[in-house]
Amino acid sequence: MRYAYAITAALLVGGTGATLVMQQPVGAQVAQNAPGAINMAPRPGAPLSFADLAAKLQPAVVNISTTQKIQVRSGGNAFSGTPFEELFKRFGGGGTDDSGRPITREATSLGSGFIISADGYVVTNNHVISASPEGGTGAVVSSITVTLPDRKEYKATIVGRDQASDLALLKIDARNLPFVQFGDSTRTRVGDWVVAIGNPFGLGGTVTAGIVSALHRSIGINGPYDRYIQTDASINQGNSGGPMFDLQGNVIGINTAIFSPTGGNVGIGFAIPAEEAKPIIDQLRSGNKIKRGYLGVGIQPMTEDIATSLGLPKDRGEIVARVEPGEAAARAGIRQGDVIVSVNGQEVTPDNTLSYIVGKTPVGTRMPIELIRDGQKRTLTVTLGERPPEDQLANNGDADGDDTPSDNGAQTAPDQSTRNTIGLGFQTLTPDLARRLGVSPTIKGVVISYVDPSSDAAANGFQPRDIILQINNVPVTTVQGAAAAIDAAKKAKRPTVLLFAQRGNNPPRYIGVQLRN
Repeated sequence: MRYAYAITAALLVGGTGATLVMQQPVGAQVAQNAPGAINMAPRPGAPLSFADLAAKLQPAVVNISTTQKIQVRSGGNAFSGTPFEELFKRFGGGGTDDSGRPITREATSLGSGFIISADGYVVTNNHVISASPEGGTGAVVSSITVTLPDRKEYKATIVGRDQASDLALLKIDARNLPFVQFGDSTRTRVGDWVVAIGNPFGLGGTVTAGIVSALHRSIGINGPYDRYIQTDASINQGNSGGPMFDLQGNVIGINTAIFSPTGGNVGIGFAIPAEEAKPIIDQLRSGNKIKRGYLGVGIQPMTEDIATSLGLPKDRGEIVARVEPGEAAARAGIRQGDVIVSVNGQEVTPDNTLSYIVGKTPVGTRMPIELIRDGQKRTLTVTLGERPPEDQLANNGDADGDDTPSDNGAQTAPDQSTRNTIGLGFQTLTPDLARRLGVSPTIKGVVISYVDPSSDAAANGFQPRDIILQINNVPVTTVQGAAAAIDAAKKAKRPTVLLFAQRGNNPPRYIGVQLRN
């Protein structure tokens, strides 16, 4: 079941003992009159060489390394309980009483950054200075080192960081440093030349060039800043936090992620646009708290299956999967199952998501929201709240329980009907079954007991133990009710049916499933 979208965009941070690599561009405009700023005269067309540009910009791009204390589990005896256990111990194979217990080790990670002032302010990604190496838990950064291209090293302090935008501002104690400034990324066009400078795989001062491949690109993180510049300039592990320049030497993006099945460059990299990054960096530098508007809903994009199930056009609007009690949406009367199509006069589209619109709107703003409920358009007025910290928003729910709903071959008529129409068998979710599944006994719905491997439901990832709460926005509490809702969709000649499904204690999601003829 597609409860979590497969995201192949990888954050790039590289280094010894840590393989997380993150990158993202921050657009910045070099003030032509700023003393000490690197300025490049505008040139039409592509240059014969990037050498002059690179030579002027490289001194302001730095290497950022961190030392972290992480907890890892000590190695155990793989032959425990076998005749080879004592032999394994005799040759230093572990097997002590501490095997498998957490131990603290020191690890390092590498990333990139760039200097934005002569007195030592440095911009990078938040994940560059906070990422935990894979397999470690409870990472604590003990030191941050900024290394200039001339190999001078400085200990850095954190001025401010913002997890939602993945940006951080550091300060080193130095004077008369070369620096660059943000440019105007709103003027960037697809096809423009860009230059990226950073430290891929720890190789400092690496320059790559390419073009802007796309703008306003969403990579599926569903946050207020899921809106990136895409480039084919080579971006790899260790480029995270490094700058993306236009041909005038302005920072128009901060390299942050790549799309790759292997972790290496395949020509699709993503950068945070300067238009998003610069206001946040300015607030961090001034010491102000960053506040963002908050609606208090869990949302899903309108996929083709979901749109078809509701009889609505795809790629317009987002469906509300969850409404947080007491927040702005709940107070305004927004309900789970509503499709929000417009906010304050702005259409909600894949390029202009609800999270992006709301996150850019000041806290306390009173504005109209247009939505579709039960096929009818409605307009509600909402007063935005303040977005909580990201760690508070993170969902830590985890499925538990040992029992799987049984399918002993005895099928009721409704159960056989649903198997024929969508390839799923159901049983009613009783309080006792809910406890065995590890979910609240107050949850009402039907539990999947059978999945036809050749069905579209199987292709969508449905599994036994998944709970169906609603079908086509109608709550279902019995197998008969589920069969009736599916049969109604088939009689209405709908090609798909919309299931509101939950796995364990994870938040429920809408998933469209094709009906069989």
